[in-house]
Parts: sequence; structure tokens; C-alpha cells
Amino acid sequence: MAIRDWPIGERPREKLLARGAQALSDAEVLALFLGSGSAGEDAVSAARGLIARHGSLAALLALGSAGLQRERGLGPARCALLLAAEELGTRALAARLERGPAIADERSAGQLFRQRLMRYPHEVFACMFLDSRHRMIAFEELFRGTIDGSEVHPREVVRRCLSHNAAAVIFGHNHPSGVNEPSAADRQITRRLQDSLALIDVRVLDHFIVGEGEPYSFAARGML
Repeated sequence: MAIRDWPIGERPREKLLARGAQALSDAEVLALFLGSGSAGEDAVSAARGLIARHGSLAALLALGSAGLQRERGLGPARCALLLAAEELGTRALAARLERGPAIADERSAGQLFRQRLMRYPHEVFACMFLDSRHRMIAFEELFRGTIDGSEVHPREVVRRCLSHNAAAVIFGHNHPSGVNEPSAADRQITRRLQDSLALIDVRVLDHFIVGEGEPYSFAARGML
């Protein structure tokens, strides 16, 4: 049965307009960008198949341009639309944080790190620089590594803090393995960064680890 033959309240587009985007499943959101399915299946079924093959919507988008175009039913136009939608969401979140209201909770900052870092197949260490009112000045990816880790240099972090005249920072890095628990090396570098930045009166507010599910927050676990 084609989507146009579904009850109006169950069609993804009509459901979104009536109940908001949060009422849609990942497959229904993806189906809106696909527009149509292939022979013998509707857009929602095609979207479910794409997500099932990769385990999650995030894993599908992490394929990037070349990987997405290899998927059945995703040509250059649909691929470009999906990647543009992902980037639009990331930029919208960043715009709300940049020099806007002070960051009052860890979830909004954690989601920005997740959107920026979850796509990488290698480890990336990033920093959000904040002013004295905890408003974002800049977000930078500072170090890149292999699938096993990245080498973080406190001296470079200090230099970037001075360049931005930052009063506080939030760190984040991804674990390509998907495991978002901190390693002994993660805890050690966080302490080293805290000690180095304390010398220039810059506070470390949090350190997020991006993996499967919600980002791990050092601050929420009482580790800062």
C-alpha cells in the first residue's frame, strides 16, 4: 500500500505537521527525505531497511557521501539532501549556543559534540571555548588520531584558550568503538588539561565522550 493510501494521521508528513517532528520514528523522518521508495516498497519501508542494515540512523549518516551513494535507492540528489539536513541541524544547534544564552545544562553542549563527532571513523578531540558568562565563543576540532586514540597536547589547548580569551572550556572526543566509558588515558589527560588551564584561570566545565547513546559527561559523574 502506498503512503498516500494510509490513514491521514499515520502519514509521516501529516503526522509531523499535526504532532511535531518528535512524534516521528527515525524511519519516518528518513522517509520524508527519500520521498519515495523503490519498486514494491514505500518510502518508510525503504527507510527501515536502510537503518536496519547499518544498525541506526547515526551509523547510516556516518557513511558520508561516497558510502551513502552506494546504498540502493540513494542517488546523488538524495545523498546531498540527507547530508545537508544533518549539517543544518548541527549549525542550528551551534548557532543557538554561540554567544547566546549561557550554557545551563550539559545536555545541550553534549548534543553538539555528538552531532559534530559521531560521524568520524577515527578519534577526534574537540573543544568548546566559553566566555566568562559561559556563552560559546568558538568550537574547534583540535586533534585527530587513529581508530584507537588521539594525542592531546595541553600546550596547544592553552594557546587556543589565550587566542580566544576564553574563561572556561568544555572538551569532547569520540570513541569510534561506540563505547562511551572513559579510559584511564581519558581520565589522565582530563586531569592534565585541568592542571594546565588552572595556571591561566580557565575552568574545565565538562568533558564528553561520544559513542553509542547519550554522551558520557565527566561533570555529571562527579569527575571534575
